[in-house]
Amino acid sequence: MNPRHPVLVVGGGPVGLTVANLLAARGVPLILVERNPSTSDEAKAISLDDESLRTLQAAGLADKVLEIVVPGTGTRYYDRKGRPLFHARGPHPYRLGFPFKNQFVQPELEKLLLDEVTSRPEADIRFSTELLTVDEDPGAAGATATVRTPGTTRTQSIRASWVLACDGGRSAVRDLRGIGMTGTSHQQVWMVADTTGDHHDERYGMHHGTPDRPTVIVPGRGGRCRYEFLLHSGEGEKGVRPDFETLRRLVAPYRPLAEDQVERCTTYTFNAVVADRWRDGHVLLLGDAAHMMPPFAGQGLNSGIRDAANLAWKIDLVWHGRARESLLDTYEAERREHATAMVRHSQRLGDIVMTTDRRRALLRDVAARTLLRTPPGRRYLTEMRFRPRARHESGLVIGAHRLTGTQLPQPRVLVPPSLRPRLLDEVLGQSFALLGVDVPDAAWQHFDSPNWPDDVLDIKRIDILLGDRLPPAAGPREAVADADGRLERALAPARHRFVLVKPDRYIAAVMGPDDIPAVAAVLRKETR
Repeated sequence: MNPRHPVLVVGGGPVGLTVANLLAARGVPLILVERNPSTSDEAKAISLDDESLRTLQAAGLADKVLEIVVPGTGTRYYDRKGRPLFHARGPHPYRLGFPFKNQFVQPELEKLLLDEVTSRPEADIRFSTELLTVDEDPGAAGATATVRTPGTTRTQSIRASWVLACDGGRSAVRDLRGIGMTGTSHQQVWMVADTTGDHHDERYGMHHGTPDRPTVIVPGRGGRCRYEFLLHSGEGEKGVRPDFETLRRLVAPYRPLAEDQVERCTTYTFNAVVADRWRDGHVLLLGDAAHMMPPFAGQGLNSGIRDAANLAWKIDLVWHGRARESLLDTYEAERREHATAMVRHSQRLGDIVMTTDRRRALLRDVAARTLLRTPPGRRYLTEMRFRPRARHESGLVIGAHRLTGTQLPQPRVLVPPSLRPRLLDEVLGQSFALLGVDVPDAAWQHFDSPNWPDDVLDIKRIDILLGDRLPPAAGPREAVADADGRLERALAPARHRFVLVKPDRYIAAVMGPDDIPAVAAVLRKETR
């Protein structure tokens, strides 16, 4: 691989713009091509979760994104008769440092992401640029893509170290590489409408499980509100804009609506599919190019941002010559299982919550009310424990500790000398982090071996003090203390051990002294 060739990002939607920002923040040069003349003016995705905001924090964008979102409080589900059933707020408030679920307007997010990446010298952004071909270079040195301006015959070749396909469900890159998708397509037609001048002020989505007309309502900022309705036979066809009278009639139980208060109205069906492979030579698939899911869990975009978070730091290490190309094989190994589980979960959630079968709706409501009578059942529903948990079961994970492969939470920590509470990621930085959890100073000598890959991975060493203790103001390493007990809840199972955290904040290993040589050997195998 020739490090002089930039990374080619195909697709200027939120996933492509996110991975572009992450790469630019790491000093990786990139070219982004998008066939459309500008970012989208359609509010497609509307929900960012706490993990996505944490990813945007890594690109230095969290504060700006928080200016355009509604910090939400999850989803309220209603039964078959329109009565409140339960409110799902997620596991723990601010577990990852941000609100659990956040409503936003996609054009605003895309503009923000575009403005930021355009300001970076590493990024070359080209709209009105259509991808025609992408082929492997001889000797596996990268890939060559052919692009042109739509409507013209003039073409241009781009040599790239890696091609990241972020070009959506109808991915041209995926088709050019002959990569199929496996799963199911659903024929139910839904109408989605984004409106203005709305009276709803709830900071949560509302799922109405009425069999006659399953409905989703998601309020936004400044009087915006999204309505989604399952259409009956004869009310609309996929991809055909419904007439205003149909929309007005469906929205009427919730609000009066004027035609000039409709920002967008369209119809769609949905797919539940996963690409057969996510890497093909120097091409990697992200977002809808790799997986598409029903919208009922609000995880389509968030799954794509997880892809970007997982892949960006690996591209960084490989592009800069600090890791072998085999490290990129861990991308699909770590992401595929959870993305597939989320596709199935979204499909199952739609089948249950949005059912049109009266008997199934009755069983759903009875089961939910029964669960709500017990503390475990109530936690299962209100904390959304039914949602698949992201955990890396394979890839760059070493050992079988209960924390290995899980995402490290982001509590606030006390940082000397000021002891001002800060979010943990502000201390961890962009690289690997090695956390010594209440370990004696002498234990750190196990990492002084030349086999430990500090020289290539730039692993940051941090002492973690649990309990109500003060971190030392000066010492051989940076030290932080628990600000409010959340750090102890997260790392108590690793007390007196070392925790190796990957740049995407997932835990690669939990080590005692005897485990360190095996972890070092795996890391050395992936580095140069």
